[in-house]
Amino acid sequence: MEMPEFPRRIYTLREEPPALHSISYHTCWTLHAALKKALHDDEYEELKESKLGVFIKFQELGFDWASRLFHYMLGFQLDIKKKYELWSLVGPEPVRFSLLEFENLTGLNCEYIEDLERPHSVVTKELTSFGEMLGVHVEAGPSTREIIATLERCEGWSRDDRKRLAYLAIFTGYIEGRKYSTPTWVSRARLVMELERFENYPWGRVTFKYTEHTSVEICKPTDVLAAIA
Repeated sequence: MEMPEFPRRIYTLREEPPALHSISYHTCWTLHAALKKALHDDEYEELKESKLGVFIKFQELGFDWASRLFHYMLGFQLDIKKKYELWSLVGPEPVRFSLLEFENLTGLNCEYIEDLERPHSVVTKELTSFGEMLGVHVEAGPSTREIIATLERCEGWSRDDRKRLAYLAIFTGYIEGRKYSTPTWVSRARLVMELERFENYPWGRVTFKYTEHTSVEICKPTDVLAAIA
């Protein structure tokens, strides 16, 4: 029986880049512990049941970063240039991991919007004041390290401001997942001032784009941050 023809693999067999040199990652246990300690019990449960609570639920279930699986997917990736789709060869069969599967797996909002990369926001007095509470300049997005430090001193904040801080913790540590000291995208971080808008933003599409970006950047000779916890 003849094997079907598929698009070529990006990497030659046994010449895949070693995971140690192509994927760096971190987990968010420190952030998760600080977040749980900072919130009241009812606030924490409300966060878990929110539209972004899936990240907390995965963390509590021990769904940690599976670098071996991700490295396998990228090492056996097929050269198929379709937006929001990753194709890998598993045995003789091609397997697709697309935005559709990601949405079904996570339940996150993956709808299309035009200003996904740079959502419009206005610098208001409230935003400036909240930035001062965070200890972050209004033109800079907070880092995970800054969020953890703020979680340790937010006891006297209003319920809405603690909710904003909790959402920023999810944004910095789970959605963008950059290194602890690296600032996040300020245009997206600002959305937290409008809680309903932040909750309903297509974070699933944003998160999948980071995964897709990793699959492209890993093909380059430099190291890449694959930041999904």
